[in-house]
Amino acid sequence: MKEIKRTAIIGMGALGLMYGEHITSKMGKNSVAFILDDDRFEKYKSKKFTCNGKALDLQMQKSSEKEAFDLVIVAVKYNSLNSALDTMKNCLGPDTIIMSVMNGISSENIIAERYGQKKLIYTVAQQMDAMRDGSDLRYTKKGILCIGKLENQDSENLDSVCAFFDKIEMPYKKEENILYRIWAKWMLNVGINQTCAVFDTTYSQTLAPGKPRDTFVAAMEEVVELSKAEGVNLAESEVQTYIDIIATLAPDGFPSMAQDRKAKRYSELEMFAGTVIELAKKHNLKVPANEYLYAEMKKIESGY
Repeated sequence: MKEIKRTAIIGMGALGLMYGEHITSKMGKNSVAFILDDDRFEKYKSKKFTCNGKALDLQMQKSSEKEAFDLVIVAVKYNSLNSALDTMKNCLGPDTIIMSVMNGISSENIIAERYGQKKLIYTVAQQMDAMRDGSDLRYTKKGILCIGKLENQDSENLDSVCAFFDKIEMPYKKEENILYRIWAKWMLNVGINQTCAVFDTTYSQTLAPGKPRDTFVAAMEEVVELSKAEGVNLAESEVQTYIDIIATLAPDGFPSMAQDRKAKRYSELEMFAGTVIELAKKHNLKVPANEYLYAEMKKIESGY
């Protein structure tokens, strides 16, 4: 079993910074390097990042530097995945393990097409409320990483990651059916990310009775129906399970897509409602809540 000593992180958003801060605090600054292309390296090298008000001492490295890391964590937005695959190419050796903490149901497949499924640990990040505002990271809940492998993958990489997470006290759960958990988290994101972005609401405002909550729930229920058509078969009870999870997060917090709207950045809409609508056509299903959210978000983004 491979011991993980050096981790590369691609992406300096909320999750990238949160996991980088956690690993660094347990193993020291030299245990983690944020890999940046030349332009981002120049932009960020003198930037001071903080976590909950405390200064972070982070190692940054140019992507042109060749070093085979033990573990690579991909923590970018969907729209940046293809460029991230270029950024990380010099980080990979024959035994490098790759994890994606991205939203959605497709990032692992896209990474596997480029670098092979053998390197991948399938991952879902959930129950966290991390938000990055400029160079300041804030969170009240770190959440949990759900990890697993497909039936046709051997268990060596998963065992290595479990041992690493045990060592650094990273909150995680080994999932027997990781694709089910990936779909369940995607269901939540389809609901909460898009609803908070379209209605400009916080977590607590979305949970209050009214149109945002109705839309949030309906969008998730549409994913449950899709999952049955796709053979994943989410239980209908997952909708309430994830509503309960949102109720535990910082009430005035809001997810990444709502953060994108406030910053006038193009969102991961295609990965959420765009994918729902595409799959619904394939199975001849109706998805009015997601069609509404898609149309409304397109209107908002057209004004950027």
